[in-house]
Amino acid sequence: MKSLPGIPISSEELESGKFSVEDYQAKLSYAWSSGIATGRFLSGLKKGEIWGRRCNRCRRTIVPPRMYCENCFRPTDTWVKVSDTGNVNTYSVCWVNADASRRKEPLIIAVVMLDGASENMGILHYLAEVKPQDVRIGMKVKAVWKAEEERTGSILDIKYFKPIKVK
Repeated sequence: MKSLPGIPISSEELESGKFSVEDYQAKLSYAWSSGIATGRFLSGLKKGEIWGRRCNRCRRTIVPPRMYCENCFRPTDTWVKVSDTGNVNTYSVCWVNADASRRKEPLIIAVVMLDGASENMGILHYLAEVKPQDVRIGMKVKAVWKAEEERTGSILDIKYFKPIKVK
């Protein structure tokens, strides 16, 4: 039988209370891959770009990108850079923090359908620089990016979306 790393503890020792998990410092290391599509998406965000994938069969531009088309059940074909502008598809105004305490200022979360992406391809993100009562479905918005030197390759490289005037 192959020996596993660590200190072997019998059931009797564990039940006696002689050992506890507090007695040990876990030495854990993790590594994971974001995958091809998410990796490119996050790298693009770090550069201030939003990338999707195009399916030539059904002509959809999928954002966030996926390496396969769930409509056609086939690999997507090419990378497409989309705009950092779009329209609010749906939104929610939140007055409660994660710990159930009351917020002083509301948090507005929206699904933004990006220009250049196909219908119903949106990203969930914050809205700001707008009062809750002024948010509208279809409202035109633009990404507000962190400064280039502050970006890390995260969806939070976009600080939020703000309303823009339509000419």
